[in-house]
Amino acid sequence: MTVPPADVAFLVDVDNTLLDNGAVVAGLRRHLRDTVGADGEHRYWEIFEELFRDPGFADYLGALQRYSLEHPRDPRLFEISLFLLNYPFAEHLYPRALDVLAQLRTRAPVAIVSDGDVVFQPYKVKRSGLWDAAAGHVLIYIHKEQMLDDIERRYPARRYVMVDDKIYVLAAIKAIWKERVTTVFVRQGHYALDARLVAASPPADVTVEAIGDMIELADSL
Repeated sequence: MTVPPADVAFLVDVDNTLLDNGAVVAGLRRHLRDTVGADGEHRYWEIFEELFRDPGFADYLGALQRYSLEHPRDPRLFEISLFLLNYPFAEHLYPRALDVLAQLRTRAPVAIVSDGDVVFQPYKVKRSGLWDAAAGHVLIYIHKEQMLDDIERRYPARRYVMVDDKIYVLAAIKAIWKERVTTVFVRQGHYALDARLVAASPPADVTVEAIGDMIELADSL
């Protein structure tokens, strides 16, 4: 049985859109420094950046695993892995993030669409409470803007609203879906506040200063 497309579907990013990932990274930096020292912290982030360039997504556990290959006898690394696995992500949701999802779901289908790895990112989404808030409607890709056909197949709609903190991702999606998508730029996190990065892409259809502002805008999108 073919499901008719919805009039509109909301697609909402996670890191620095619903969840303050900058706070998470700051906590990890402190813990790395306290556990393996400044040199160890520096080397971890070097590896992290290498992985971010290729294959192209943030892989916190993968970077730790690769770091462990250089220090195979260092039991302090267990403390770092447990720090990540036990991290209280729910405490770092942006104000009214859960209310936004609840409000959007009263109007139309809602899916969390995030970039990230296949292990830690879904774990983060689940542990933060976002998975349940979206009723399990969660998609995670390496680059979401390259997977629009899959999104359309899973959440067919005549029109989409994409909510994200990365202006260049919104621009890429707009270039493909054109008038079928309303892009909403959330000015939170380091990507959104990087003036040069923002200036390099065309503006989004809508800009909000905080994710909580979506509650008042939901009915007009």
